Amino acid sequence: MKSKENIEQIACECLLSRARILNRVLTVFYDDELRSYGLKATQLNLLVFVARVGPVRRIDIGKRLHLDPSTLTRNLKIMLTNGWVEERIDGEDGRGSPLQVTVKGRDLLSQIVPSWKKAQDRARTLIGDEGETLLKRLAANKFGFPSGR
Repeated sequence: MKSKENIEQIACECLLSRARILNRVLTVFYDDELRSYGLKATQLNLLVFVARVGPVRRIDIGKRLHLDPSTLTRNLKIMLTNGWVEERIDGEDGRGSPLQVTVKGRDLLSQIVPSWKKAQDRARTLIGDEGETLLKRLAANKFGFPSGR
């Protein structure tokens, strides 16, 4: 009988499952709006980060955004192939070469703003003002993200 109680407790209280569901729903909003640009939400996050702090090394991106190496490599490969970011060769083996956003990447960021705003509005409608404030506060306090407006 304890097993059923444990299952019920996890089903009713698990923060992870709720966060992952919310993540998937929000990702669909952004992916839908960005699809026509050949960009996914995961790549948008990387592109914005590199544009904001670059040039930046892969290892620093992974640490800051809490991405495992394979996920980071897979998304960066697409971004490099599309010419949105480039590596600044510094004479090492390539893994330590800093990445920077290209002119093409900056142009893409400018072009996607109206679509990003639509996705942002959908997300705000779903989570409400309190949810938005909480997410921003948590991200700023725990992970050093900018708190926004």
